[in-house]
Amino acid sequence: MPLPHETQAAQEAQAVAQEKTQEGEVRLPRTASFPGRSIGGAALVLAPVVWCVGLLLRYLALRTAGFSPEQLAWFESRPFPAYGQLAAFHAQPGLATAGYGCLAAGAVLLCIAFVAFAGMVAVRAPRLARVGGTLVVIGLFCRLYWAGVDHTAFRLIGQLGLDRATEVVMADHADISYGPLRVPITAAFALYVGWAVLAVGAFRSGTFGTGRLVLFLLAGSLWTGALKESGLLDVVLSVGLCAVFVPLGIRVLRDTVPEPRSQGAPATGRRPLRILSW
Repeated sequence: MPLPHETQAAQEAQAVAQEKTQEGEVRLPRTASFPGRSIGGAALVLAPVVWCVGLLLRYLALRTAGFSPEQLAWFESRPFPAYGQLAAFHAQPGLATAGYGCLAAGAVLLCIAFVAFAGMVAVRAPRLARVGGTLVVIGLFCRLYWAGVDHTAFRLIGQLGLDRATEVVMADHADISYGPLRVPITAAFALYVGWAVLAVGAFRSGTFGTGRLVLFLLAGSLWTGALKESGLLDVVLSVGLCAVFVPLGIRVLRDTVPEPRSQGAPATGRRPLRILSW
């Protein structure tokens, strides 16, 4: 008859063996993955929608403020779009605030969404997922820095008036945009690089095909900075990001995507790469 400690050791060994897959890999428990299926799936669904709404509202704030074609042309002729954005806030404070607020909320949600997305890519392309996901999350912090700059500039209008506030902001616009020690602008560079790396990983892992790859890359081309204008093309490209992330988020919520793995080689069985695929 086996001793009690021998029986316990055998049970532990059996439990470990049951965790191993046919490829000799160990899957993370569902409760151990971050941010989890519910939070990650919800972020993938909500983040691009909130981001798209923010871009749309920021576009409408300028275009529905009652500016004449001559005034809009003057804004376009300025070296920075901050002139038009400050004037748009002065004319449409509620709409502009809602737009910039949704952009800030979208940046926060995108951090969570990209962590979940990188986890999906990591099942079959772990190195690209780690590098790309890390750089994207770092880069998204620059958007929060610029959200603070935008809010501060808008508050100055109430204290100093539009003309004086514009003078104050534009006097140091470059230094404000680059940030202390150039940290925000460096993070923005990491965002573009990480977005591209993660796109390659998603394509190679079979997470999505060439169609969604193009939409994803185009959505990542949005220019960043303080008091940036949203064009109609930016809104359209953000709709493309919705087309990529929302279905993935629904799949995560429905529990139809593979779990990330903690040990072993990358999962096999990826779909063959094709020139034309969704």
